Amino acid sequence: MRGWFAIPLWKRVVGALLLGIAIGLLWPQAAAAIKIIGDLFVRLIKMLVVPVVLVTIAAGIASLGDPRRLGGIGGRTVALFAFTTLLAVSIGMGFGLLLQPGDGIVLAGVAPHVPGPAVTPADQLLGIVPVNIVDALAKGDMLAIIFVAVLLGIASVVSGEAGKPVVALLQGLAAVLLHLVRIVMEVTPFGVLALIANAVAANGMAVFVNVGWLALCVILASCTQMLVHAGLLRFVARLPVARFFHGIIDALVVAFSTASSSATLPVALRVAQDHLGIARPIASTVLPLGASIGKDGTAMYVGLLGQFALQALGIVPDAWMLGVMLLTGALAAFGTAPVPSASLFMLAAMLGAVGVGAEQTALVVGLVLPFDRLLDMTRTVPSASANLTVATLVARAEDGLDEARYRGQAAP
Repeated sequence: MRGWFAIPLWKRVVGALLLGIAIGLLWPQAAAAIKIIGDLFVRLIKMLVVPVVLVTIAAGIASLGDPRRLGGIGGRTVALFAFTTLLAVSIGMGFGLLLQPGDGIVLAGVAPHVPGPAVTPADQLLGIVPVNIVDALAKGDMLAIIFVAVLLGIASVVSGEAGKPVVALLQGLAAVLLHLVRIVMEVTPFGVLALIANAVAANGMAVFVNVGWLALCVILASCTQMLVHAGLLRFVARLPVARFFHGIIDALVVAFSTASSSATLPVALRVAQDHLGIARPIASTVLPLGASIGKDGTAMYVGLLGQFALQALGIVPDAWMLGVMLLTGALAAFGTAPVPSASLFMLAAMLGAVGVGAEQTALVVGLVLPFDRLLDMTRTVPSASANLTVATLVARAEDGLDEARYRGQAAP
């Protein structure tokens, strides 16, 4: 046991990932037998998401002390996510236009899959304010939970002396939850092994042959978006890039295996504080917000899939259509739920804005949906990277970054 725990967690996770691929390809029956381990791991992670979001945001805001500082952190956070999201949509559209992954695809015979009505901006805005707080917690409605947590944190600060016991309680709960995340993370290698083995056994590597050009575009665009993150860290924050990606590898592997920004959040909070040296108030404020609005991978994929759909339907976009798709893609990504395959359900909003009917959209979704799991796993990685990049940039700007710990010169 001592030898096992002496191995860094990320090495154990990467080893499990490679073993899972081998099992999925060579012994798919075994993958089915261990599926329950992956399901249990995902449930453990999801179990933590709601309490982590509610408590850490409220504790983070309460720890700031001055509500005006929250305005500075919140403004920087939203502005940075808006910037990276627009870039991500542009990158996805650019690779779609350059490589033409949908050119020549025949949709005849494809079973349509209706993604359902797109949520209007007004409904999204109304949904932020919960009618019932307990119901929002039970459903895991992230935007509503964030709204309640922000109000709770601000109220704790402005209550003065009367609010200090609540502030202390929130900070104590946040510390306990962080340790609970560390305990759950020790299960990660086994969960990743089971999840990857089942994904490969169900789809095989043929997914990258059947929808090969689309998969190639997803991989290239994801790498390009992460290069953007590296550039922001190097030239804006003036921090070493290699140390950043080495420090967040646990979060990236969990993002890949679960295909969920929400499920990645507890791990992201841990690596942000332990490996990157981001102060707890900033990490607790920025990262939960980023799990809801900072989805670069989703934005990139919506832009790419929009071009893929137009090419499959034989539609040549003009400059106006591209501009509308850029804006609607960014807005759709901001409102996408942080769950697997949510990007497909935002496609209707983008295509509908440029006159593509619901029936045609359903055909494209029906074509992509059977292969979407591995593509979704890939594009969740830049979303996790974006979240931690923005947290690092905000921490740097707010003097909330322990640079010695970031550079690996101080123990967590």
